[in-house]
Amino acid sequence: MEGELSAAPRRSSGLPDGGAGGDGGDSPSALLPAEALDLDGDEDDLEVFSKDASLMDMNSLSPLMPTSPLSMINQVKFEDEPDLKDLFITVDEPESHVTTIETFITYRIITKTSRGEFDSSEFEVRRRYQDFLWLKGRLEEAHPTLIIPPLPEKFMVKGMVERFNDDFIETRRKALSTFLNRIADHPTLTFNEDFKVFLTAQAGELSSHKKQGPGLLSKVGQTVRAVALSLRGVKSRPEEFAEMSDFIEAFSQKISLIDKISQRICKEEREYFDEMREYGPIHVLWSESEEDLVDTLRGVASCIDRCCRAMEKRLSGLSEALLPVVHEYVLYGEMLMGVMKRRDQIQAELESRLEAAAHKKADTDLLTAELGRLEDRLECANTALKADWERWRRSMRSDLTAAFRDAAARNVQYYEQCLATWESFLMSQTDLHTKEPSEDKP
Repeated sequence: MEGELSAAPRRSSGLPDGGAGGDGGDSPSALLPAEALDLDGDEDDLEVFSKDASLMDMNSLSPLMPTSPLSMINQVKFEDEPDLKDLFITVDEPESHVTTIETFITYRIITKTSRGEFDSSEFEVRRRYQDFLWLKGRLEEAHPTLIIPPLPEKFMVKGMVERFNDDFIETRRKALSTFLNRIADHPTLTFNEDFKVFLTAQAGELSSHKKQGPGLLSKVGQTVRAVALSLRGVKSRPEEFAEMSDFIEAFSQKISLIDKISQRICKEEREYFDEMREYGPIHVLWSESEEDLVDTLRGVASCIDRCCRAMEKRLSGLSEALLPVVHEYVLYGEMLMGVMKRRDQIQAELESRLEAAAHKKADTDLLTAELGRLEDRLECANTALKADWERWRRSMRSDLTAAFRDAAARNVQYYEQCLATWESFLMSQTDLHTKEPSEDKP
């Protein structure tokens, strides 16, 4: 990929290919085609596409900015040729923990690797959701303009039963697994030291490592500074980043609408499925009081039962293959807006110092050195974002295309099964009525 900087070490091979994630997609310049997200223009829901639609505020993100240009140069390497996978991560066995203070879930994380920088080829640790939040924050601090995979939202407690039901735990487990495997497949994030510690350190070691991070006062200072720069804003983004920002806004609006519609469709079809399941037993009961229609009514009940099983399989597939992918990219839209804010913060800081230099508000020699450092930081941040942006677009296009094709194939299979079931039943009834007159003849 042209214009990209290379520094991350090449991963070694030694394990069979497998695991989750991966780039996929077409050429680096391939955008998500408009028709892939276009919906019927007559839909009332398309009012969401208004430019005035509010997007999630990301001012709360205020990570540390790397002070060394070399540290940012070293974070960028994107190869056109795929490397053999050498890091496999499994998230399983959720376990509930109840203390006098809180109740929480931990997940077992098994890591298998052939990398030389790891002390062993296999690790097993347990982590809770707060540990995943810590890892995400550390990655944002170390790589402010790389696109960090999103975590599932923090659950808003409505009741302990709802919070820890099996469906919620399983959904979160899959999302956490996707989060870790996307990091493992990222050419830069996969070599982050905090990621390695997260995968290998036991609970006590991880707690000690967390304490080595930025102190509370430092974080408060960063937050105040980031908010001030955010309010100040930038004079003008470079054209390519302005286009990137426009794409993110339009993409976020469309994918959010698709997410809402998909959730609504699945909910309504689940309700339809629950009602349809009751018709089979009703026809069986009916047949007991209709001697002349016993076979016909039981045949209808059998057809309904087969269609219900096909529909249950289809809904299960949609819930596992389509909805999580669409919702993940809703969260990606929020992450991307945060990345753009962090890039703008670096540019705003440079513009602020340039303004001070123009008015000679500070020591000229110190300003010259600082300006050089800020210019290097901005250039490296821009390079990192542009490279990661191309990689993300390929992955996004591949993931969404696969998810919608899978959903379409499941729909076609379901309707073909239902059609074949009812056609077979009707043929049997036609044959039955054809034979009856001849049997009645003397």
